[in-house]
Amino acid sequence: MSDHVANALIEALNDEYKARATYRYVIDTFGPIRPFINIVEAETRHIQALVPLFHRYGVPVPPDNWYQQIDKPLSVMAACKAGVEAEIENARMYDRLLKETEGYPDIQRVMMNLQRASAENHLLAFQRCFARSSGQHGCFGEHSGGGRVRGGRGGRRCRGGRRG
Repeated sequence: MSDHVANALIEALNDEYKARATYRYVIDTFGPIRPFINIVEAETRHIQALVPLFHRYGVPVPPDNWYQQIDKPLSVMAACKAGVEAEIENARMYDRLLKETEGYPDIQRVMMNLQRASAENHLLAFQRCFARSSGQHGCFGEHSGGGRVRGGRGGRRCRGGRRG
């Protein structure tokens, strides 16, 4: 395995660590609010999906010391906005890392699954959180052509997706 691929694994794991630390901070500061209580658990599952790849390829697993390093949101609205931005950046990061890990289908499969969860689930949840906490009727961070749609559980929801 090249250093390039090992660094891609490390970057992905550190991004998942950072997200989990941020969402834990929000819960510790503002209480067990949604979507943070659900997504913090998902970030742990993302980490658990990546770690076996480190073992398989003999790459040392970096320690998780992100809790002391994160930007700490000052309000729930700021936390929701930061969540939207983080999930958009996460999807972009995985676009780049997928190119860097060509030839490693097991790594790519995990990264595609993590990217899909962020783009299709986490982003939507944080867009709704931001709209709810800010009193806005639209969604923060939507690409042009997006908007509210009816569906899901009978309420309004933000439409997300990959940004390219």
